[in-house]
Amino acid sequence: MSQQAPKVKSADRVLDILELFTGEQESYNLTEIAKSLNMPPSSTYLILQNMLNRGYLETDRSKKQFRIGYKLFTIRSGYMRNTSLTGEYYQIAERIIDDVNETVSLAIRVGNQIQYIGEKVSSHALRFNHSLGTTLPLHATASGKIILADLSMEELRDLYPTDQLEKVTDKTISTFPDLLKELEKVRTQGFGYNMGETVDGVHCIAGAVLDAEGKVAASISISIPVVRITGELWGRVHDWIKRSCEELSSKVYQQH
Repeated sequence: MSQQAPKVKSADRVLDILELFTGEQESYNLTEIAKSLNMPPSSTYLILQNMLNRGYLETDRSKKQFRIGYKLFTIRSGYMRNTSLTGEYYQIAERIIDDVNETVSLAIRVGNQIQYIGEKVSSHALRFNHSLGTTLPLHATASGKIILADLSMEELRDLYPTDQLEKVTDKTISTFPDLLKELEKVRTQGFGYNMGETVDGVHCIAGAVLDAEGKVAASISISIPVVRITGELWGRVHDWIKRSCEELSSKVYQQH
């Protein structure tokens, strides 16, 4: 008879809580978690506080709704750096830096946020760069718009149930109808743009990395301080985005 693996009750409960967030809801309160997992509210509270302190969970402004925290994203981005997606990306980004010397980023979607899992930074003294693992609202970034443009209206409404959107700068798209207009442009043009919507004085252009089914799996973007943008550079950046997205799609997901 096979021997059953030993179980640690507290560890099981932590994992049960984490796995709860793979469902349809992005956040739960204490009562919902305890009821869903058939756990005593008192011990559930203690486990949640520990996970909160370690960064595995975070709360909203009310401090009552729990959602996945930054620590899991950090772990995930570390893992992603070692996959073929990021490995191939860094080879391409090296060539882009050699040519245009502007910061190149690779990003994926995490819920309603964009997360940066790869970056090659410009050597200019004046430059813009994200820290790996950084997350930003999808609608405020060029890469985020690329990903949003691939979603259905139902999926978009799930992400944005109200018409008011979070503003990062005064140029960030702030209403759902305006976002829909922007996404239509993205679908038509094949590029996503961020004109000072995340950081004042920085423009960004992004394109789609497609998986084997033709869905957006990731996005490559190039960020440039406005003071350095010329027509010639802007054109070269568009060419690089198009070429690098096609190359990465082909090498990682066998897109031809």
